[in-house]
Amino acid sequence: MAKIIDITEKLTFEGNPSLVIRGKHLEVNADAPTMLKVMGLMGGAEPGVNEILETYDLMFPEKSKKEIEKLKLGFNDLIVVVQEAVGLIIEEDEQPGEQ
Repeated sequence: MAKIIDITEKLTFEGNPSLVIRGKHLEVNADAPTMLKVMGLMGGAEPGVNEILETYDLMFPEKSKKEIEKLKLGFNDLIVVVQEAVGLIIEEDEQPGEQ
């Protein structure tokens, strides 16, 4: 029989983090497959509009997107929201002492 190792206790199954804008909690998709796609999109020196919009689409579930649309943000503010969402996930994945 092949060796089996249960790693369940080493994993965290916490929910997705949220950004708060004007008192509204906006869930951010933080699963690994989504974040790998996001890092691929945002990994360039200066991501373009298409990369930013695709990142927005990947990171925010429909409920969060509807709340963001209600805010009527300008494009520059939307870029800030996307950047902060990426930063939220990256910081959450860092261990104490890492930068």
